[in-house]
Amino acid sequence: MPKPETPLETLLKAQIAASGPITLHDYMATCLLHPDHGYYTTRDPLGRAGDFITSPEISQMFGELLGLSIAQAWVDQGAPATFVLAELGPGRGTLMADLLRATRAVPGFHAAAQVHLVEASPSLRAVQQKTLAAHAVTWADTIDKVPHDTPLFVIANEFFDALPIRQFTRHSDGWCETIVGVAQGALVKGYAAPIHIPDLAHRLADTNPGDVVETRPDATPIMARIGTQIAAHRGAAVIIDYGNWRSKGDTLQAVQGHSFADPFAAPGLADLTAHVDFEALANDAAPALATGLTDQGAVLARLGIGARAERLSRNLTGAALENHLSATQRLTRPEEMGSLFKALALYAPHCPPPPGFD
Repeated sequence: MPKPETPLETLLKAQIAASGPITLHDYMATCLLHPDHGYYTTRDPLGRAGDFITSPEISQMFGELLGLSIAQAWVDQGAPATFVLAELGPGRGTLMADLLRATRAVPGFHAAAQVHLVEASPSLRAVQQKTLAAHAVTWADTIDKVPHDTPLFVIANEFFDALPIRQFTRHSDGWCETIVGVAQGALVKGYAAPIHIPDLAHRLADTNPGDVVETRPDATPIMARIGTQIAAHRGAAVIIDYGNWRSKGDTLQAVQGHSFADPFAAPGLADLTAHVDFEALANDAAPALATGLTDQGAVLARLGIGARAERLSRNLTGAALENHLSATQRLTRPEEMGSLFKALALYAPHCPPPPGFD
């Protein structure tokens, strides 16, 4: 018996029937942010009742330690009297809540901070408002709506992986872009005819015919804005996600109910992501300076997660203690999130990088 179509699947098939196949970028964008049927616009995807869990939801230590790193970077830059503290893709607001709790004893930090959450999802904004009800917070659809003429301190955890990608397969005659069409009544992946793409000329040296390269065009203006503001007015950015220094291979994946799924089987009901090309992010952020890419576990270790975990464990027993130890290991062990997730920091010229980064 055929599976029932999702509402978004019906719309996509009608669009393709009328206008032809669409790019993978446009497919992802529609699946994630369609105003009526998009994955992020219709649900809270986090936690056991959702489809996945992120580091801030695993342990309070994640947001606490990154918050203290940001606060120390602010101090190291002379503690500017006013600055924007922005989080991109803040989920339930858990990371920002932990950050603000950990930094409340830093003299002057809260008084100087203008907290901005960059969030496009109405359903997640509603959750964030509850989580951060005790704090003055401003919401923005995009980073462009955040004040420009002030120091900017940014944190982005698992934000860039959810931005849509363009995907290209190298061919002897150029690059074939991945497209989405319909075959035998189902949404399927296909390939456009090969074309020459000047922006991928630099990838000819490290790829062979058949290799896949992914780009993330929506990230370029975001990073350019962040990098330009940090270089001009001071500030720093901490970006944590899964990926590597240079994109290579087909990394598109779907997650539904905490399990991997077919990216084309249930549009609008599954999270779609792809690995982050940190080299591209760093290049797009010039003239701000970028640190080397570091494993998440290494950054958390440098920020003192061992001592913090030990202190939190003192009053715990039984299942609570076991859960705490398990969460610490999940965040830091190489075989879990410790090496899968990478961290990159941006900082202003003539300023030190945030603590925890080379």
